Amino acid sequence: MNNHISRRDYLRMMGLSGLSVGAAAVFGESVPLQYVGESGFQSSVLATNKIQPDRFPAVLANGQVIQPQRPLPILTETDVLVVGGGPAGVAAAIAARRAGANVTIVERYGHFGGLWTGGLVLLILGHIAKGPKQVCQGIGEEMMRRLEKMDRAIINRKPGQNPTVDAEAVKYLMVEMIEEAGVNVFLHCWGVDAIMQGDAVRGAVFESKSGRQAILAKVVVDATGDGDIFAAAGAAFEHRSHNIGLVSRVGNLDRVDPTKAPDADKPTRMGSATPIAGVNWVNLTGPEVDGLDLATLTRMEMNHRKFIWNKMQKTRSVPGYENVYLVETAPQLGVRITRILNGLNTVTLDSITQATRFADVVGVGGASSAKHGEWQIPYGALVPQKIDNVLAAGRCISCDIRMADLVRLIPNCFVIGQAAGVAGAVAARDRCAPRNADVAEIQKILRQQEVYLG
Repeated sequence: MNNHISRRDYLRMMGLSGLSVGAAAVFGESVPLQYVGESGFQSSVLATNKIQPDRFPAVLANGQVIQPQRPLPILTETDVLVVGGGPAGVAAAIAARRAGANVTIVERYGHFGGLWTGGLVLLILGHIAKGPKQVCQGIGEEMMRRLEKMDRAIINRKPGQNPTVDAEAVKYLMVEMIEEAGVNVFLHCWGVDAIMQGDAVRGAVFESKSGRQAILAKVVVDATGDGDIFAAAGAAFEHRSHNIGLVSRVGNLDRVDPTKAPDADKPTRMGSATPIAGVNWVNLTGPEVDGLDLATLTRMEMNHRKFIWNKMQKTRSVPGYENVYLVETAPQLGVRITRILNGLNTVTLDSITQATRFADVVGVGGASSAKHGEWQIPYGALVPQKIDNVLAAGRCISCDIRMADLVRLIPNCFVIGQAAGVAGAVAARDRCAPRNADVAEIQKILRQQEVYLG
């Protein structure tokens, strides 16, 4: 059966002449069409292409592109707005909601998890400190426990070991936990600007297929990883470069016969095991470049994908490895560090070596190996020096360059995000700037949420 409808057939079905359809388009009327073919897909014409009287397009004038001032529709208002749905953002949203706040989370991709899922960074490093001692508790640990109950969702979940997860299981779990908490969600939205009133952030502006819209909030948690919102608000920060890579997954490794290949030809760097039998995740460090530069990001995406594909074809040409194949390259580029907040306090490497204790501790971080002891995270590292009503969460908090590779680890992002979420809820409830929030109350709620504070 032909599932396509010609224009003539469509007009006959609708009982319309060419003139009436043209008139409908001119006058901006909707011409509805619903058609379900054998495939079961349904299509509807929701609107015509009438001219919008309230459009504010950019104008090219005298060699400059000018964007006129325009009013923005307000999508929603909320107590706590979390921008970014990675590990820090999801933890922040759930924690703030459990602390009693009305919460909205906005994420630019169509899934939660950030680099943990979209970047295929599946190994959970950083939840263990010297001892070994697990310091990542709270919502991060709750996720690990729930993943244990799911089929093929996590492996190496043993004391003193770093577990590995399946990205799809995590995506599902995060949706489940966000819905259970009652968080308001907008996916496919990119935070592009801060809404300011003096030195205070009052919300954020987002771009999406629905156009440019605003969300107003009492407190904004910047969990973008890149500090997009606090930077737009005018908060001081450092701009750093770091390695940008791309993770991939390879399959059929359980069908490899290494005895067929000479030792000199056997492929190396075949990655690490995942919860799916025969499938490994393979990291690619990449060069140290600027993760905020558009041309650089484009070049990294294209070069990395070509490199990974060609490397896999070379592997498949080795005897015994013919069945190995490239399952996927991560849809999200592995940007590690870009902007770092200049906060009221800073996490430093000395805080580990000197076992520094902070009166305003809101979390404890771990390391990528058991050689480092635990380190406390002061609340001041989340708070900008001058700008109000915005908190940093995740890899972009105030830290020295030597600590950056520890701060950005997924479990530490959970801890920081949960702290930011609770702090945002307390500040919104008490109608005060986050810098003036009751730290003792924040610590009390964090302990109630099973966060380890040392």
